Amino acid sequence: MKQGIFEIKSNIALTATVYKMVLTGDTSAITGPGQFVNILLDGLYLRRPISVNDCRGDSLTLIYKVVGKGTEQMAKMGAGQTLDVLTGLGNGYDMAKAGDRPLLIGGGVGVPPLYMLARLLREAGKDVTVILGFNTKDEVFGEEDFKALGCKTYVTTVDGSYGVKGFVTNAMEGLDYTYFYTCGPEPMLKAVYRATATSGQFSFEERMGCGFGACMGCSCKTVTGNKRICKEGPVLVKEDILWDK
Repeated sequence: MKQGIFEIKSNIALTATVYKMVLTGDTSAITGPGQFVNILLDGLYLRRPISVNDCRGDSLTLIYKVVGKGTEQMAKMGAGQTLDVLTGLGNGYDMAKAGDRPLLIGGGVGVPPLYMLARLLREAGKDVTVILGFNTKDEVFGEEDFKALGCKTYVTTVDGSYGVKGFVTNAMEGLDYTYFYTCGPEPMLKAVYRATATSGQFSFEERMGCGFGACMGCSCKTVTGNKRICKEGPVLVKEDILWDK
C-alpha cells in the first residue's frame, strides 16, 4: 500500500451515471489487474474504494458509477485538481491460470477491472473472450475498448435493447474456454458460479471501512475461514467460495 497525490488529467461521462477519470502519479504499488485504490474526499470520513481500470507508467485510469456523495463529488472534479489516493490495495487476478482461451465476464460496474486483465492477457498471446452485462442499452460502456484489444466481445442487456437479450449466462452458452475471470454484483456472480464448467476467479464488490484489513468490516466466509475482501480479496477462487443461502 502506498499513499500519494494524483493529478486529474481528464474526467468524462461514459453514460448518464458512469465516469472515466484519468490521473497521473506514483503507481508503483499497483502490481497487477484486479486491485483497487482508496480515495480521500473532502468532508467524508471514509475513503472511497474504486477498482483500477488500467495502469501504465504514471497513468492511472478509474471508471466509477455515481451512487452517493463521494462519487458525486468525484464527478464534479476536473483536470488540474488533485486527489489523495491509497494505491496497491487488494489481491488481484492470477493470470498464470488463464490457459489459452480465458473468458472474462463483467456486469455493470464490475466491467472496469477486467480491462487491464484483458489487455495483459492479450499481450501474453491469449485468445480472450469477454462478456459484458447491463440492464439496458443506455448503460452500456467498454465494448469498443475490449474489441480494440482484439477480444471477442459479447454484450447482454436484460431488456434486450442491445446485444444478446438476457443475462451474461445467456451469452456463455456454447462458449469454449479454459478458465474464467468475473466481477459484478453478487446475484450475477452466483449465476456465473453455477453456469461455469471450469475453475475461475471472482472479484467481489463490497462496502469497505479502512480498505486495508484493519477493521474487519468486509470479511466473508470461505471454505478456509473468514477472509477480508479488501485484504485477502477482492479476488477469490471458485473453489474457496461459500455462498450465503
